[in-house]
Amino acid sequence: MTFLKQFAILVIVCFIGEILHAVIPLPVPASIYGLVLMFAALHFKVMPLEKVEQVSDSLLSIMPVLFVPSTVGLMVAWPVLKQYWLEFLVIGILSTIIVFFTAGHVTQYVIRLTRRHDTEEQE
Repeated sequence: MTFLKQFAILVIVCFIGEILHAVIPLPVPASIYGLVLMFAALHFKVMPLEKVEQVSDSLLSIMPVLFVPSTVGLMVAWPVLKQYWLEFLVIGILSTIIVFFTAGHVTQYVIRLTRRHDTEEQE
């Protein structure tokens, strides 16, 4: 029953993201709204991690399987895409480097903020 409750919480947060996507006139996917809502709820302790930890771990463990449909879609579309393979390769490599660079810097920034916050609390 715990797993179902945790899954229901994730579905509700995703649904709220869908509502925000329909209401707010920004070119932001609904999944990003849901992700930001979940992050905010966990960060500000509105929702304790234990409320979604089990289902989150389960979803993370099967995450590679979730990429199968998009991979099959690429294989099916190969006749159309093969004339642009070099462009896609360059875009894929560049975007991966940019994402790694950005994620690394954001992670370092958050770690510094957390350490500074922890140091201030101890004083």
